[in-house]
Amino acid sequence: MKVPVIDNGGQWTHREYRVLRDLGSESRIVPNTTPLEELDADGIVLSGGALSLEGSEAPLGRVDEWIDRATVPVLAICLGHEFLGRHFGGTVAGGGAEFGSVELTVDRPDHPLFLGLPNRLTVWASHNDQVVRAPPGWSILAHSAACPIEAMASPDRPLWGLQFHPEVEHTQGGKEIFRHFLEACRR
Repeated sequence: MKVPVIDNGGQWTHREYRVLRDLGSESRIVPNTTPLEELDADGIVLSGGALSLEGSEAPLGRVDEWIDRATVPVLAICLGHEFLGRHFGGTVAGGGAEFGSVELTVDRPDHPLFLGLPNRLTVWASHNDQVVRAPPGWSILAHSAACPIEAMASPDRPLWGLQFHPEVEHTQGGKEIFRHFLEACRR
């Protein structure tokens, strides 16, 4: 199974690649300027990054050119999550910064990403901006005290965003979240 990690300049992009590889996926890190036709993917991970999208319409590489055409599952992390929120009509704003350990409340334990996980998880976060209003029709899957949308899902496509970082060792259930994502890529 081929699952590239789209590099948006995140500090843990290599960690996302490694977790995918360790779970048996054929993964590679590719620049966010890569055309969709060159991805050859069964699923896609959008990495985090330091860029601020607050109040901006600036492109994120070429991601905006292909996200509407992608037919495979997409897991967007941190900046990738914020990009999905902005791209599909939600609102990204500063404030509510989280750095380090965060207590996450899972609002939709029935969602495929969170199946079998506890309703409360300790996760690792590192962000200044956040999605404060989900795109129309999107489900909020999890929240924290400082961030109202820690995880969200598209209503009609396998597009999922996580504000926190499932790829780091400090995130409880992170490897399981990636495993669930890979299961969706196999379908």
